[in-house]
Amino acid sequence: MKAARIHACAAAAAWLAPAIVACAQIPAATLAQANADLQAGAADQAIALLSPLPTSGAGADQAQNLLCRVRITLQQWSQAATECQLAVKLNVDNSDYHMWLARVLGQKASHVNIFSAYGDAKSSLSEMQAAVKLNPQNAPALLDLGDYYAQAPGIAGGGTDKAQAVAAQLDKVDAAKAAQLRGDIAVAQKNYTAAEEYYRQAATGNNASVDEWTVLANFYRGRKQWTNLDSAIQSCVAAAARNKDTGVALYDGAGVLIAAKRNPQLAAQMLENYLAGSSLTEEAPAFVAHIRLSRLKQQVGDAAGAQQELAAASNLAQEFKPSQDPAP
Repeated sequence: MKAARIHACAAAAAWLAPAIVACAQIPAATLAQANADLQAGAADQAIALLSPLPTSGAGADQAQNLLCRVRITLQQWSQAATECQLAVKLNVDNSDYHMWLARVLGQKASHVNIFSAYGDAKSSLSEMQAAVKLNPQNAPALLDLGDYYAQAPGIAGGGTDKAQAVAAQLDKVDAAKAAQLRGDIAVAQKNYTAAEEYYRQAATGNNASVDEWTVLANFYRGRKQWTNLDSAIQSCVAAAARNKDTGVALYDGAGVLIAAKRNPQLAAQMLENYLAGSSLTEEAPAFVAHIRLSRLKQQVGDAAGAQQELAAASNLAQEFKPSQDPAP
């Protein structure tokens, strides 16, 4: 189908140049629907919509970036990398495209042998640097870059001095993310007292987002400070109740509880509230939320409910298997 469409465009170009433009144009409504499907976790629908689209012409860069991000939610790293690379090639000046390519290359690096991982990690760093250079106000890209510097060894381009410089840059863009990055740097330096202070600052500052509470809760999980973890999760739940556009915090908070093997009833309730809300996002794929909710229901003996959740996940993303999600 796709090959026939491209062939038809080429034939039209032989007669009249404007015909190829019209043929290759991807309607804005198609791209909007694909993005809506991506945010809703409807991976199968998004792929069916995006895969037949032309890979050149107006809108092709957006289509390839969207397809890459769908593949990321499915953990199909190699396919995602190919599609993100094409998006960057089609629009090399788009900061977000470089950011997404950096992210998928980073994931590839963590799933291959050490020799391939080094090359992917270096390429990921290069893409992060490009994203920040193109848009110094891109807070997510700055956080990605700062975290890389904080965690990577010097031989791979890391360094806490570099991470601190990024944090100073983030101060002017997103103070909460700057504090979070300083917390990450402190963890890398094993300065846990400073890390806790920075994470709490990120969660309670004037421009803090609800998901900063889950970052703090996850820090407490790593330190096995269970009372503090429970308190941070309760703060997350309360903040999410006040702000209905923060569904990802419920998903992430449930993930912290699952990883800590604590309060499965609350974790299930958080996932149910996320799935029932109006702020589904690709950052928290709905099909993964259903899979995790299925496991929680299985734990409490609700076998029928568990099967219903698995069916719901399959209806959204048949290519994603429950075994692919290790559950945090």
